[in-house]
Amino acid sequence: MDRSQQLYGESSKLSPGGVSSPVRAFKPYPLFIQSGQGCTMTDADGRTYIDMCMAYGPLITGHRHPDVMSAVREQLDRGLVYGAPSETELKLIERIHQEVPSAEMVRLACTGTEATMHAIRTARGFTGRDDIVKMKGGFHGAHDSALVSAGSGSTEGVPSSKGVLADTARHTLTVEYNDAQAMSDLLEERDVACVIMEPILGNVGLVPPADGYLEEVRKITKENDVLLIFDEVITGFRASCGGAQKRYGVKPDMTTMAKIIGGGFAGAAFMGREDIMSMVAPQGPVYAAGTLAGNPVSAAAGLAQIDVMCRGDTYGDVERRTSALASCIRESMEDAGVPGCVNSVASMYSVFFGPTSVTNASQAEATDRAMFDRLFRYMLEHGVYLAPSALELSFMSVAHNDEAVERLCEAYKGFFSEVKE
Repeated sequence: MDRSQQLYGESSKLSPGGVSSPVRAFKPYPLFIQSGQGCTMTDADGRTYIDMCMAYGPLITGHRHPDVMSAVREQLDRGLVYGAPSETELKLIERIHQEVPSAEMVRLACTGTEATMHAIRTARGFTGRDDIVKMKGGFHGAHDSALVSAGSGSTEGVPSSKGVLADTARHTLTVEYNDAQAMSDLLEERDVACVIMEPILGNVGLVPPADGYLEEVRKITKENDVLLIFDEVITGFRASCGGAQKRYGVKPDMTTMAKIIGGGFAGAAFMGREDIMSMVAPQGPVYAAGTLAGNPVSAAAGLAQIDVMCRGDTYGDVERRTSALASCIRESMEDAGVPGCVNSVASMYSVFFGPTSVTNASQAEATDRAMFDRLFRYMLEHGVYLAPSALELSFMSVAHNDEAVERLCEAYKGFFSEVKE
């Protein structure tokens, strides 16, 4: 019996589904990871894989980057957490303020779920309104206001999880991503506190904004006096040094970030205009707190990772390698006559089987999951670890060098050759 199988059996007796997050599970059992280095992970049975999941996004500098590890060790020598402000925490806040266009004021948190929850509460407190709008397929954490899916259009929300009150869900409305007219129609009909959206949709695979779409959303929200929140939990310091808002030149009223700004530790933030953020306690009446919020170890790791990424043309280098890999996959797919498409932005990409174009969640959800499962298992057998879901992203990092890209390209070619036969 494999060690991973044994560990999973033990874990299943004590933890629901044997995992700490449902996205990590796959049949017959998930791999238990022993270590990570650069762009690779090694499982409990000693098998090494090129890692394309990268912990679902935080590790843009790769596993155990020396600068990040050094910063963490230095902080560990000074202490773990204080329950009081620290200079390390302030330095991270200052760097976010410097790089992110919307970050006039910043409050640190622990997770992306916390950041979006606090941001929505702040938007409601600032506007005095109850309803919020999200994109169909958009994910904003595992809290009640965000765990809603109602399809496209202005239909009132319905819970997508047991335990979420229908009375809570009815205040969350959805529209289709990349449909500015639907957004405009909804905001004219309803009294809305905020629109919260991923500027690049990332929880139904990668779906980039159409030309001019984000600019139009910014215009529509301003015309209707609705706050615009960019959920950059994934794209913050991944789409660019400053996030998707800097990449596309669109400034929201508020922003949420996590993943990369924690450097591999639990770390997050919500930020925005000074008049909005002044509503947050203790300065204002909107409560937001957390024992580990702004803890110095996460702050040190996140700051070190941002420093690595924002030097020279690091973002450009990673994006060029990502584009090269996406082109290889696309060409291999076409040569094999397999219908589908590949979306790629910055250091992220997704392969969709079936739809020849994916511009919104409805199209993404039509992807052939059986074909993806076949890809996932082939790649695992050939030393590549993908996230085990058809609608998750693949992430590149600084550590994915030209040699890794070549190996990945060959693995994808091998899969499509097998499918063609």
